Amino acid sequence: MDELISTQDELNVISVSELNKKAKSLLEKGIPKLWIEGEISNLAKPASGHMYFSLKDEMSQIRCAWFKQRQLQNTLNIANGAKMLALGKIGLYEPRGEYQFIVEKMEIAGEGDLKRKYEELKKKLSGEGIFSEENKSELPELPKKIGVITSPSGAAVRDILTILKRRFPIIPIIIFPVAVQGEQAAPQIQNALKKANLRADCDLLILARGGGSLEDLWAFNEEIVARAIFHSEIPIISAIGHETDVTISDFAADMRAPTPSGAAELAVPDQHDWIKSTDNIGDKIITIITQQINLKSQLSDWINKRLSQSSPKMTVKRQIEKSNNLRKMLSISILQNLSKHDKNIHQLKAKLNEVSPRLKIHVQLSRIKELNQKIVSCSDHFLEGLNNRMKLASKTLNSVSPLRTLDRGYAIARDAKTKNVIMSADTIEIENDIEVKLAKGEIKVKVIEKHSD
Repeated sequence: MDELISTQDELNVISVSELNKKAKSLLEKGIPKLWIEGEISNLAKPASGHMYFSLKDEMSQIRCAWFKQRQLQNTLNIANGAKMLALGKIGLYEPRGEYQFIVEKMEIAGEGDLKRKYEELKKKLSGEGIFSEENKSELPELPKKIGVITSPSGAAVRDILTILKRRFPIIPIIIFPVAVQGEQAAPQIQNALKKANLRADCDLLILARGGGSLEDLWAFNEEIVARAIFHSEIPIISAIGHETDVTISDFAADMRAPTPSGAAELAVPDQHDWIKSTDNIGDKIITIITQQINLKSQLSDWINKRLSQSSPKMTVKRQIEKSNNLRKMLSISILQNLSKHDKNIHQLKAKLNEVSPRLKIHVQLSRIKELNQKIVSCSDHFLEGLNNRMKLASKTLNSVSPLRTLDRGYAIARDAKTKNVIMSADTIEIENDIEVKLAKGEIKVKVIEKHSD
């Protein structure tokens, strides 16, 4: 026993807690922050908001913890089987002596490479001036024809067509169908842009698709698409994804819209506002022309006055004639221009009237009138039924009424004070007053004697 104690004294004995503390220090200080890649398994999401799971590959796995306070910017769908990239540090849970990976940030595997490619291409094209505001074209105030480059089956094209029809339905629209996702998407978008420019019948193009992940939107981050947008002679509105999604195509386009619906809003004015603005412009034109006529008339009068004060008379006469001719020509020209503008305004109003909702409103008003008539008819029928039921109930009630019993010679006796119906002689006292209800009239009597049967 003494030998055993002596041997233990010579050893450097530490507790389990001390050992775990040293191991934790070595792991956390010896291995720096790093990225690891693996497949999610054994995912647990307790009520605390923390996430606990394993990252595994073909050979090994490691326990991971992603605490709630580190998930503030998380928009990922974390699920078993997902391939993920995790940034964090190695740690050790001392109470159980288990080491784990403490996650600080996570990304979908492969998305990091896409982001790096995105930033590299963005920097490259920006250096070439492709995103420069100097190279961007202004959008037409009122396009003659609009081309839409998108998937023909997506929600984006339906949203665009709906809003364009509502805001200015007489503008023709051409759909250039393309794939908006996958390997063939970028070449198809490039070809559609070239085709639209070769046709040269559109004066505005909308490049659009709905929302998605960075990988889903990658066709719009391809260099060939960006350069095709830059070389387009037709102004382009880019509307890719949601408001938070920003692609290379958005930078290269002449204008970026937050959504496909927003692109349609930017493309055309509201028809009612445009008509009002056109009317205002017409009024201003008439005012300006009238002012010009007055100025020319004043000038003509001044010239005539100067000529009348000079000699010879023939020169004055010729100048007067010339002035009169010029005035007539000016009036004719002005009237012709006014007539032309007025004709154009009437034509535009006629086109707009063709798509006016007044006819639909008239049909709906007729429908409302028919429904009102049906409601009145149903109400009359319902009230008639209620009236018949009431008459029947009144008849039934009358048949069982105590007043009918009085008609057969019976009477109803009540206590004069309490007004209670007297059902038994035991309930009334001698000298009490009684009210007797007859079929016709009522009498008051005093109790002088009573008998109980």
